[in-house]
Amino acid sequence: MSRVVIWCVWQLSFIVSESEYRPLLPYTESTSSIFLSSLNPVDNRKWRRKSWYWRVVKVFKVPLEVLLLLTVPVVDPDREDRNWKRPLNCLHLVTGPLVCTLTLQSGRYGLYAIQGEFPVWVLVLLISLFISTIVFYTTSNQQPPRFHFLFSLLGFLVSAMWINTAATEVVSLLRTLGVVFNLSNTVLGLTLLAWGNSIGDCFSDITIARQGYPRMAISACFGGIIFNMLFGVGLGCLFQMFNNQHVVKLEPEGLLEWVLAGALGLSLVLSFILVPVQCFNLGRAYGALLLLFYVTFLLVALLTEFKTIHLWGP
Repeated sequence: MSRVVIWCVWQLSFIVSESEYRPLLPYTESTSSIFLSSLNPVDNRKWRRKSWYWRVVKVFKVPLEVLLLLTVPVVDPDREDRNWKRPLNCLHLVTGPLVCTLTLQSGRYGLYAIQGEFPVWVLVLLISLFISTIVFYTTSNQQPPRFHFLFSLLGFLVSAMWINTAATEVVSLLRTLGVVFNLSNTVLGLTLLAWGNSIGDCFSDITIARQGYPRMAISACFGGIIFNMLFGVGLGCLFQMFNNQHVVKLEPEGLLEWVLAGALGLSLVLSFILVPVQCFNLGRAYGALLLLFYVTFLLVALLTEFKTIHLWGP
């Protein structure tokens, strides 16, 4: 009985706290207020509840969040208005194409001048301004247009270009670290870059498995690797071929490349044999074996890179 009373009190307090921030009379927001409120990345109620160190981190995150709000449109089908913000979405029609143009190939195409006089980014800006003006004067603040779903495609493209730009900068930083510490690109990709690319997938797969969906988590593990290897390597080879190189040659420079290829093949063979043998019932022993295999592989690869393990020669 006490639990029921506590639950009812909690629900009542939640309703009161929510209604506290609702206007008593219906009103229509102006375009400027919609624009300013949509650019605010800080929730006032959450700001008051959180601790001081969360606020400090939030202060450093605000500039990046504002930049993403200005450039990446978000369509939320769970909301009644589907996150339609007319002034901000019209601005996205200008900033989104500009971001895609200026970040593609590190701005090589965006800075290209047509006939040596008219930059491409200026042409994209003029076309975007024209489309944005049409959308602004043919839509309203209250009702999302029928073509609002197209903003999700624009958001996907802009997000992909931001991710590509961040990945390019991370690779450049890793190359700088490799030069400073005299490490090869293979070791950097094997450790820092691999961990950075996989840590997000690792935690998401663990969370999915703990929620009671182990098959989904395992499928995501193998599906992500297959996607990275087939799509990533295939797309990279196509881009390389478009640069007047019709053949992509993989030239192993030493023992390390053979260690990488052998470890990959051996891990696939072990999983191909051990999983059916266990009747597809994977336990802790299989997980411990995979962790031990990875630690051993990483140790052998690093020892090979630092010339502790080398081929026998005359």
